[in-house]
Amino acid sequence: MEIFSVVMILFLIGSAVAVSIMKDLLGTIIVFTVYSLVMAILWQQLNAPDLAITEAAVGAGITTVLFVLTLKKIRGVHK
Repeated sequence: MEIFSVVMILFLIGSAVAVSIMKDLLGTIIVFTVYSLVMAILWQQLNAPDLAITEAAVGAGITTVLFVLTLKKIRGVHK
């Protein structure tokens, strides 16, 4: 395995742990988005471009938008 892939996997593990222990919801959404983008890069490195595009579109795109809109609605209710 090349060095870049090892670094990406370590970064992936670190971001997964960070999402699990973070208290700030917006920060958690941002780290989860980074996790999805790193996962898309890893899929591309594994020569699976269809999975990489799907991960980038759904994991980093649509899911992030839905999380941010949900967070906005939650914070709007508590004010």
